[in-house]
Amino acid sequence: MLTGLTGLTGLEDGEGSVVGMNVVNKSDVHKRIHFAVMAIESGARKLGVLGQVMHDRLKAQDLIHNRLIAMYDNLHTQSLDWVAEDTVTTLKNWEAGI
Repeated sequence: MLTGLTGLTGLEDGEGSVVGMNVVNKSDVHKRIHFAVMAIESGARKLGVLGQVMHDRLKAQDLIHNRLIAMYDNLHTQSLDWVAEDTVTTLKNWEAGI
């Protein structure tokens, strides 16, 4: 299990909102972080790698904040399997420079 999301700390501005996102309360911030963790872990399983490896690869492409968290409203309505597959495909495309 992924035990820490380096780079996800400091999301809150003290008022419960997330800088640069339309988040109104801490509960929403927690939902987005929980969703990102689930997507990272599920994507890692699809690739057969540790969650930390998946996290590091996504972080290197800045996809945790710019995709998983920023696009939460669209992505969380999909199945976890779909999100995992989409996350893996997106990561591979970004790593390949596509």
